Amino acid sequence: MASSKSQDLLVSVAESIGSTLGAIAAKADAAQKAIAGGAGTAVKEVQREANKLARKGNKTVAKARRSKPARKARASTRTARTAARKVARKVVRKASGAARKAKRATSSRTSRRGRR
Repeated sequence: MASSKSQDLLVSVAESIGSTLGAIAAKADAAQKAIAGGAGTAVKEVQREANKLARKGNKTVAKARRSKPARKARASTRTARTAARKVARKVVRKASGAARKAKRATSSRTSRRGRR
């Protein structure tokens, strides 16, 4: 349940960022065309609008990061990551122990055979 909420939040943030970036790209394209035309005031206006949009996008991202679901999502992923690491360490430890045991068992057999 919590992961779907956090996923919904992340999708919402991504859509917001995507739309902002699209708007900025459109303004940048318009600015480039205005520069080619040589209209100074149009360039300034487009630049001002692009800066406004960029600030708005940054605010949206910052708010989304601070939101409660986002914090919860980060905490739950952190917990899951540590649990996965712990399990992996345990598996590796068991496997290496089993390998050591098997090696010891085979080496003792061969050493006995050599003594006979």
